[in-house]
Amino acid sequence: MQFGLLEMWQQMGALAKGVVFILLFLSIWTFTVGIEKIITYTKARKQSRKLAPQLAKLLKEGKTKDAITLAIDKKNKNSHLAKVVAAGLEEFMYQLETTNKVEEKIESSKRAIERATLIGVQDFKKGLNALATIGSTAPFVGLFGTVFGIINAFHGMAITGSGGIGAVAAGIAEALVTTGTGIGVAVIAVWFYNFFLNQIEVFSAEMANSSSELVGFFIQKTGA
Repeated sequence: MQFGLLEMWQQMGALAKGVVFILLFLSIWTFTVGIEKIITYTKARKQSRKLAPQLAKLLKEGKTKDAITLAIDKKNKNSHLAKVVAAGLEEFMYQLETTNKVEEKIESSKRAIERATLIGVQDFKKGLNALATIGSTAPFVGLFGTVFGIINAFHGMAITGSGGIGAVAAGIAEALVTTGTGIGVAVIAVWFYNFFLNQIEVFSAEMANSSSELVGFFIQKTGA
């Protein structure tokens, strides 16, 4: 008897095939999220690295409105730094026109920055819960198919009355395909998940650094 994938697929029961289709769907979902995140993170990194020195130059020259215009420009819409800087500067410019105390103006601007940072981090995390779920459950989905495949193999042996490993080898081999597939899907999902978490930590550090520089700018402008 041949033990190629095609032969095993032909011998699989409906339940085992259903499990394989579920795992195939999970793998497609994993790659879809992974590719989308890679594209999003790459754009955010490139735009922010290009934007940071431009914003720093404008703020040093006291061109606050120009800095806001640059930050909200559509060409920088994927930049996490642009969102933080725009939120902070817009709130700061608004506060300058109020009669609030200097400390209140700075504190209000800091809260705007914190909100923008939190929203930015949450945007980066969208889809990661799905990867974590797939990474933790895919092996069990595969194991579910394996268990029933082995049950069917032994059931067939009982019906035919034949014994020995040769009588159940093919059935066990096809049953283990689902476990192997589940583990493969889980490994890819976990790799993507850990990689993206590391990227988010880098982005969070960059936003925190920009926030600190902005607060310093606010203090300098208000003479606090």
